[in-house]
Amino acid sequence: MKLPLLAALNAERTARRAAVLVTDLASGEQRLVPEAEIDADPLADALHDALRKGKSGIVEVDGAEMFLNVQVPPTRIVVIGAVHISQALAPMARIAGFDVTIVDPRGAFATPERFPDVELLDVWPDEALAARPLDRYTALVALTHDPKIDDPALDAGLRAQCFYIGALGSKKTHARRVERLRGAGFGEEAIARIHAPIGLDIGAVSPAEIAVSVLGEIVGELRRDRRRVR
Repeated sequence: MKLPLLAALNAERTARRAAVLVTDLASGEQRLVPEAEIDADPLADALHDALRKGKSGIVEVDGAEMFLNVQVPPTRIVVIGAVHISQALAPMARIAGFDVTIVDPRGAFATPERFPDVELLDVWPDEALAARPLDRYTALVALTHDPKIDDPALDAGLRAQCFYIGALGSKKTHARRVERLRGAGFGEEAIARIHAPIGLDIGAVSPAEIAVSVLGEIVGELRRDRRRVR
């Protein structure tokens, strides 16, 4: 790989942006296609499919074989609220291959004893997310029921276009949340991206069952074609 291509690839990696290195197997010619430029590329369909799957491989286009080397940022889940659902969700998510961070300013909840081997940030979400910004490869899960904690995170998640945003609460709780988000300037299309009530409708009752439903919903959104993410 030529140095300019390597430098460009490393720049995309550092910025947590996806990209695909395309190599013509016959000529050896290479080019880098950042995710933001895929729609204008002749191989757009193949590139989108490769990114959606997160796997490198060979594709044939007009009789020519191309190797698509996919670089996708590590997918992470940021959970707002060190609650019982979070205790079940964190180990499940790690088994599924996600990086997990728990954010909760309530130090009595966000403890290593309750969340062994999980990154804990016992600060307010606006502080935590300013230091570690959300992005399109992050799932945001808001579980506290407390608007002072959940709302700033939801605001940040919508602005960052996280691939998944979910919030715990009843339909009545979410209706009040929607009104607050409208007041903050968000339109209906943006607000509709929030999964609430959170999780797949599997009849979950216990915290562990709810965690399963949330993780299933996250995986479902992750594997959608990223052209649908807005």
